[in-house]
Amino acid sequence: MSLKVATSGAATAAVQSHLDRLIDSKFASRLFAQDATLWGPEAEDESSKRLGWTNAAEVSQPLVADIMTLRDELQAAGIDRIVLCGMGGSSLAPEVMTRTGGVELVVLDSTNPSQVAQIVNDQIERTAVVVSSKSGSTVETDSQRRAFLAAFAEAGIDPTERLFIVTDPGSPLEQQSRADGFRVFLADPSVGGRFSALTAFGLVPAGLAGLDIQSLLNAAANVADELAADSPQNPGLVLGAAMAGAEPIKTYLGIVESGSGIVGFGDWAEQLIAESTGKHDKGLLPVVLSEDAPEIGLPIPDLTIVRLVADAAETPALGDEINVSGTLGEQLLLWEVAVAVAGEIIGINPYDQPDVESAKAAARELLDATPAPEAPAFVEGHIEVRGSESLLAGHASVAAVIDALLAAMPENGYVAIQAYANRNDLNALTQSRDIIAHRARRPVTFGWGPRFLHSTGQFHKGGPKVGVFLQITTSEPTDVTIADRPFTFGELIRAQAAGDAAVLEQHNMPVLRLNFTDPVAGTEAFLRILQEI
Repeated sequence: MSLKVATSGAATAAVQSHLDRLIDSKFASRLFAQDATLWGPEAEDESSKRLGWTNAAEVSQPLVADIMTLRDELQAAGIDRIVLCGMGGSSLAPEVMTRTGGVELVVLDSTNPSQVAQIVNDQIERTAVVVSSKSGSTVETDSQRRAFLAAFAEAGIDPTERLFIVTDPGSPLEQQSRADGFRVFLADPSVGGRFSALTAFGLVPAGLAGLDIQSLLNAAANVADELAADSPQNPGLVLGAAMAGAEPIKTYLGIVESGSGIVGFGDWAEQLIAESTGKHDKGLLPVVLSEDAPEIGLPIPDLTIVRLVADAAETPALGDEINVSGTLGEQLLLWEVAVAVAGEIIGINPYDQPDVESAKAAARELLDATPAPEAPAFVEGHIEVRGSESLLAGHASVAAVIDALLAAMPENGYVAIQAYANRNDLNALTQSRDIIAHRARRPVTFGWGPRFLHSTGQFHKGGPKVGVFLQITTSEPTDVTIADRPFTFGELIRAQAAGDAAVLEQHNMPVLRLNFTDPVAGTEAFLRILQEI
């Protein structure tokens, strides 16, 4: 069996502090028996509805044949471009599955009008679309669905033959879709979004794109007994204790791909961990790092490095690090168990997300009110500058306000870069993460907006209030309308960015907002300024 977790230093000490207690309390076997009392009385109601993920690999087996049949039908009709419309738990798992499996899945998890237009208008004649939403009420996914319905209609294509729904039983989306003649795949309602990798939410888009989903399910099923064992060798208990069991807690978890062959795993784990643990001013913040990221060589006492390696038995962990190995199917279940363990150790309910709604509510309020645009504090070339008064006072250059933002970071803080931009065209923005980490000498996260609102967004508002936030938006040359909605994609993404910034500032955390009036020229100028700093 390839599933292994190796620890060293402080990570080993954290395991030693908690492992015996977890075994004595039969945490693992009770978890797989779906015991809702594991996280305390306050969490019991929510967790009683959210533990279906423990046997998802078995429950999801009947889906495989239906997915394969539809894939064969589409391929026979020459339809080989699969687009997934979904946010957070509905998109991150199939993205890592297909990237690792080397099959093509186009993921639309943005409201940026340029990105939406590029994906909706590309090769519509050979495109099928999966719309994934537990309730159907997610504004991003509903808007994306409407955009594709309009595109199919314009191309003279019957949308019921090209657009497929993944949702929970009884949801408004299921009822409306069936009434309109669309094919619906139902997920297990006892599984929350971020734990849904091995349900229809992960399997339908990945399977239609060409992934061997049967092997993925088999891999997870094969390690279920090991992860349910009340044993010191249980890798889920070991990883969960190593992640969360340090005293004092190490808030930051640097996730590094180091030869595992799994592509993009950190992006999936980021939501699972941050949204599950970041609440009540506690939590773990994942930081997706490359092997040469600045943080790895810096003395950051509250950062634990987790490396995904080919074989943790042959690659011993060094320093205070954790090494993890296993196939993707095995690791999906492993990390879900580890997060359940971490929640128990931290003392939180891993199944709720009380602070995610605040940014959504603020965005809805702005869409309804449509206030006049806020004038920038100043403009430098293609960059408009706005933000917290404490950052802007006395400054008149982008370099100066970035300096002010980093200076405002607490000793135990972090920087979050939030790019509400077209990630296909402006991927160069990701370079800003390493540059700022070199300067800040603290953990730096990078998230594409609005998708990060469904993952690290919970930690930003619910976790320790020690973050400083750099928000990047772009003025797009074109906009995209949304059928039967009073707002466009451009208005929606602006409201989402402004709403999140407002909520962060209400929590007394500084936000620097840079808008690029020309997306490409603004990006180039921004990176040049960072290099000079």
